[in-house]
Amino acid sequence: MSYPGILDRIKAILIDGFALIVLILIVGFVFSQFQSVPDNARIIAFVSIFFLYDPLFTSILGGTIGHHVVGIRVKRELNEEKNILFPFAIMRFIVKASLGWISLLTISGSEKRQAIHDSIAGSVVVYERYKDTTDSEVFEDETILDNE
Repeated sequence: MSYPGILDRIKAILIDGFALIVLILIVGFVFSQFQSVPDNARIIAFVSIFFLYDPLFTSILGGTIGHHVVGIRVKRELNEEKNILFPFAIMRFIVKASLGWISLLTISGSEKRQAIHDSIAGSVVVYERYKDTTDSEVFEDETILDNE
């Protein structure tokens, strides 16, 4: 299995930042279509977007929008075919948000390139299946015909 480095993970973070801004703008636009939206409803909506975006996408789809665009997924460390469970995705997000870049910078010290938040949540970030094949694996099944 191939594990992404820091550059691909940073790309995903930047794309997710953009996606969060777009989601907040959409919700703000929807709220602007109503004459009176209580401040509490706005606060709950915006806080929910921020705190649930990563855990929901990670547990349901195997990664955020940024992960999908870059071609990486968050999976269970012990079974890389399965997404992590929602409670672990929340724990992963809380640790990641608390430690920030410090957690991400630790990936070079791990064989599976796990950040601190991945280790704590029992998760691992992997490339999508099609990116995990090498040229030798791709051509392994092909037959070369000789001109005789």
